[in-house]
Amino acid sequence: MKPLRFLVIGAHPDDCEFKAGGLAAKCRARGDVVKFVSATNGEAGHHKIGGGPLAQRRYRETRQVAAVADIEYDVLEIPDGRLEADLATRDRFIRLIREFQPDLLFTHRPNDYHPDHRRTGILVQDASYLIRVPNICPLTPHLTRTPIILYLQDGFQKPVPFQPDIVMAIDDVIPTKARMLHCHESQIYEWLPYDGGYADEIPEGDVARLAWLQARTEQRDRAVAGRFRDQLVQRYGEADGNAVGCAEAFEVSEYGRDLPVGDIDLYFPR
Repeated sequence: MKPLRFLVIGAHPDDCEFKAGGLAAKCRARGDVVKFVSATNGEAGHHKIGGGPLAQRRYRETRQVAAVADIEYDVLEIPDGRLEADLATRDRFIRLIREFQPDLLFTHRPNDYHPDHRRTGILVQDASYLIRVPNICPLTPHLTRTPIILYLQDGFQKPVPFQPDIVMAIDDVIPTKARMLHCHESQIYEWLPYDGGYADEIPEGDVARLAWLQARTEQRDRAVAGRFRDQLVQRYGEADGNAVGCAEAFEVSEYGRDLPVGDIDLYFPR
């Protein structure tokens, strides 16, 4: 089978890595093509710097991620915190989806704590049919079918909780996922600890920081595996499913093409 094309559209630089870094690593190891897109430039995500200098710094961080993971990575020039689900932005989404021609497309659910996350999900939904309409954005050739669209895992319960259709073990690629996140120094070791009140936990030195981050990544993704243990057992069998330590999970969206249960292993590496 020819290499599959995976497109992950997050709202900010680092969103894709948190939710689909393991997926990206496993798919690249299989020879698939993976592209991350950040819908905004990340210029607001810091407590000391912002604007152009922060946007440029975060862009450089995405270049490092692309090198570590051997993936494509685009950042749209839309201000962080100001993403709108308007017609002009919808056209940008239509064009970027058409240009990449994904087999699978991942994004946020439209119910989420951050307005940029919600609007990213809405924009993908709004583009999902129009990417097949030739007279919409007519200078970019239309697709003849909609990709499989999936939502990235989240913990929000209202109005509807996340319900995974695919839960995949990522124990073997946790070190790669941690190195991807390690590239986002401005977020992992500065902004998020400041915002979350744990800045005093950040160790000094690159080696110590990466070890701390890998342990934290494992803890986060162990929680995903524990939350969806039944689905892991169903996919991998009782012994192997219960042995999975870390996992990522995805929910198929009705806005995209159907994903038959029998085809899950064709698309998602074990």
